[in-house]
Amino acid sequence: MRRALVLLVLMTIGGLSMAAYQGAPAKRVRDIQNVRDNLYFITGGDTYEVGRGRPTWTGGNVAVFVTNSGVLLIDSMLAGSGPGLLAQVKKVTDKPVTMIINTHTHSDHTGSDPEFPATVEIVAHENTKALLSQATCAPVTNCSAFKGTNATFLPKRVFKDKLSLGSGRDQIDLYYFGRGHTSGDAWVVFPALRAMHTGDMFQRRNMPSIDIANSNGSATEFAPTLNKALKQISNADTVIGGHTPTVTTWL
Repeated sequence: MRRALVLLVLMTIGGLSMAAYQGAPAKRVRDIQNVRDNLYFITGGDTYEVGRGRPTWTGGNVAVFVTNSGVLLIDSMLAGSGPGLLAQVKKVTDKPVTMIINTHTHSDHTGSDPEFPATVEIVAHENTKALLSQATCAPVTNCSAFKGTNATFLPKRVFKDKLSLGSGRDQIDLYYFGRGHTSGDAWVVFPALRAMHTGDMFQRRNMPSIDIANSNGSATEFAPTLNKALKQISNADTVIGGHTPTVTTWL
């Protein structure tokens, strides 16, 4: 009886500790919108209210790409957004989420990665993984979210310059052109749909913040990096920006 009681207490403490570690308050995620064919996006919202800040902000925009084998998400918003993202995906398909591609390290783009099943494959640029793997970092860099058992959610597949996933209408091309907003900004292109997710290298129609202090971004390299993207990505007309309220174009 005593051993059973001790076991029950330990299990309760363990459960509470896990809840405290993972339990970000659930956020209301906005409605999913169709971009074209099997590509959708969910806006994180970015409306500033005087005196209240951004009370309904959930983070960066998420692209939802429905393939034959499953659903790919580009970014995962702030912590607490995972259940809401899954609920929105369910509105357009019964297929499971099989992969998350992170455009960069920041907490408003990687925040709910650990809220998905451990079977989901996380993909990012090698520098983004390095930033997320640091022993300590500023909260915006989000490395604390990937400690302990959550280390399993660190990116398992990384790339250096370019990585292609899938084929045909399911193909996604990932590019890295250099430092800018951070040191690991990935550009995600859906060639069959002539669309892309730019992360925060194209936040809105203005200059993004340059996170030099926390994520090794570079103001001096931002323009050359952007020019490389303009020259090499010729098969994208529609842009899902990091924080644009609607899809747009970048030219």
